[in-house]
Amino acid sequence: MISTVRRNRFGLPDLGVGVGLRVPHFGHVTSGAPLAVDWFEIISENFMTTEGRPMVVLEQVRRERPVVMHGVSMNLGSADPLDRAYLRGLRRLADRIDVAWMGDHVCWTGVAHRNGHDLYPLPYTEASLAHMVDRIRRAQDLLGRPLVLENPSTYLQFQADQMPEVEWIGRMAEEADCALLLDVNNVYVTSRNHGLDAEDYLRQVPWDRVVQLHLAGHTDHGTHCIDTHDGPVCEAVWSLYAWVQRTHGPISTLIEWDGDIPSFEVLEAEVARARALRSPS
Repeated sequence: MISTVRRNRFGLPDLGVGVGLRVPHFGHVTSGAPLAVDWFEIISENFMTTEGRPMVVLEQVRRERPVVMHGVSMNLGSADPLDRAYLRGLRRLADRIDVAWMGDHVCWTGVAHRNGHDLYPLPYTEASLAHMVDRIRRAQDLLGRPLVLENPSTYLQFQADQMPEVEWIGRMAEEADCALLLDVNNVYVTSRNHGLDAEDYLRQVPWDRVVQLHLAGHTDHGTHCIDTHDGPVCEAVWSLYAWVQRTHGPISTLIEWDGDIPSFEVLEAEVARARALRSPS
């Protein structure tokens, strides 16, 4: 159920706890069976140029639940010009299904007009910050809505960095006047990989700009973690999520599971655990 509590400066609601809309679950989510989820998130690019069954499923789901668009190809951090045709396609899809909001990642995904199909990190410098802010502003003008941008999971740091990630992202959000998707698993993975304190990172987040949270599984190799989205949320991430809920919740929360996708019932169990940790609205 959508909460009327509004804790972010954009006035966007708490949608509850949702999951990603993935092909293996199309049959289940359109079967008429009760769904123990409050909303769905789509990977924008999977629906931008398709009709047929994917769009039929999406439109049915949207009639019954809120939908959020989360893209992977906006390429905001790149030196390439913004892809205006791509942005127009995003806007058409967002208008067609009346999305609750839309966003992408704090990253770049390609250069020289080639998509690398990955989320590449940025150095945290004054120059990269000014570049990113300018491109976010222009993208938001073209899209006609604020973007909701996700913090990355990172594995290396740049020698050129001039400030911590959380400071850079906070300034980016303020100067570009965009919203944030705070991925709690990414905070954990990044903190583990760089010897940071994950709770200290969370304390520095500008929470009035956070409109959505992500929870996901990762692969722990002992010396480092990889953000793989192919298993359940680990206990350490649940603990961080509980801290967020006690301190700042409730905030729209999504369970991400993109590899080794389980039955929908397994996702619903993760949703139930997240719902149990949410602060009462």
